[in-house]
Amino acid sequence: MSSPAITSLITEEKIKARVHELALEIARTMPADLMIVALLRGSFVFTADLIRALHLVGVRPQVDFMTLGSYGSGTESSGSVNIIRDINEDVTGREVLIVDDILESGRTLTFARNLLIKRGATSSKIAVMLEKPNKRQVEISADFVGFTIPDKFVVGYGLDYANYYRELPFIGFIET
Repeated sequence: MSSPAITSLITEEKIKARVHELALEIARTMPADLMIVALLRGSFVFTADLIRALHLVGVRPQVDFMTLGSYGSGTESSGSVNIIRDINEDVTGREVLIVDDILESGRTLTFARNLLIKRGATSSKIAVMLEKPNKRQVEISADFVGFTIPDKFVVGYGLDYANYYRELPFIGFIET
């Protein structure tokens, strides 16, 4: 695979500062013993940083992981969402924070939220590192947003292109 040109959009320093701010926002509005359901794979770096930041502000979350698929190896959502890996924890009676890397069409997060509520979660809030409001296909918004970005295909900080670039400490976009 030839390496495309990547332009920095959000620096590592800005990401660190915003994750700390998000942890404070979450701690003010959610219980200290909340359940986090991280949507893999793109959110794994954000989730790890967020739970460490939550610890520093007194939150003791339980964490579980769900993998939902809609992209494959392309840059556009296929439009359908399927469960690839399900959570192990029971969410009945729990306040759940769904953590994802990016809110674009909204299909994946709508699917996850509806599923967790159907399974008995008392509430389900959403935290995303990034959102592209102009890409929304369904009516949904995140409760906690790191950054609002333009409609560019982004990589880094866990986000990938065909499973590459997740390791970048910043968020950048691929030059086309």
